[in-house]
Amino acid sequence: MTLVRSIGLHCILVLAAGCASHGALSPGAPQESSSDFGVLLMAHGGSPEWNEGVLGAVDPLRDQYTIELAFGMADAVTIQEGVRRLEARGIRRIGVVRLFVSGKSWYERTEQILGLRHGAPVRPIATGHTREAGHDSQSREFWRVQAEASFALSTQGLSSAPEMGPILADRARALSRDPQSEDVLILAHGPGDDLENETWIVDIDKRAGTVRDGLPFRRVQVETLREDWHEKREEAEKRIRAFVERARDDGGTAIVIPFRVQGFGPYAKVLDGLDYVSDGQGLIPHSNVTQWIARQISALRSGTFRHPD
Repeated sequence: MTLVRSIGLHCILVLAAGCASHGALSPGAPQESSSDFGVLLMAHGGSPEWNEGVLGAVDPLRDQYTIELAFGMADAVTIQEGVRRLEARGIRRIGVVRLFVSGKSWYERTEQILGLRHGAPVRPIATGHTREAGHDSQSREFWRVQAEASFALSTQGLSSAPEMGPILADRARALSRDPQSEDVLILAHGPGDDLENETWIVDIDKRAGTVRDGLPFRRVQVETLREDWHEKREEAEKRIRAFVERARDDGGTAIVIPFRVQGFGPYAKVLDGLDYVSDGQGLIPHSNVTQWIARQISALRSGTFRHPD
């Protein structure tokens, strides 16, 4: 996204998306040798730039681990392809790292697809055509994969990961000019359920502590856009725009930093016509995302695994 800068003093708006918490690894089969361990990284997927950003975050870890990616929102096609490639390389214990802002995102669906929880149907007979899975949620397929390997799934989302706080601080610091006249708002994608949405806000607000501690900003606030729920999104957009307008009315400027895995999402449209500053970067690119992935892998490798039922 292009840089938009208002006349006068500055203020900061930070936009975000996601939630989750630490959780215990799933109980299951005992460990085998480390040489049979590999990683399946699940990520939402999107534009070529979006996907390349995720690949860039994973690449530094490829010398240590056997890694395959499955783009899509828990899509059976890409998960099956990733599992097949890992098993073809001798992998029999697969740590599934779920690169989502919310640790709850598609967790049970993923368990069902992997055969760790009942609910996914048998794979349908092939239709003879292929498609590229990824950003379009309507293209997701839901069926149980065929696998000999055992699995362990990560449970933490980026919104509750301590590594994400310094990313926000770095983004804010790079865009700031006069923090005492700047306001920071962190906006997440947000879920439909109101109680879960409040959890998102609380988790992301903890990450925002590094922004508050780093520079003496005038305001730091967390909101969610509730992107996929029309009525709730309308209310959220009014609050978000009001925050930016208040920054201007108070003699400042809004700086927008998305708490998304990659990119600026729909926020340019939401903020159309308003003055603000942004570099349009999500959490990627940043080395802390790689560090978070490495931490998930380490925890999964030393944990326990479950075989499909």
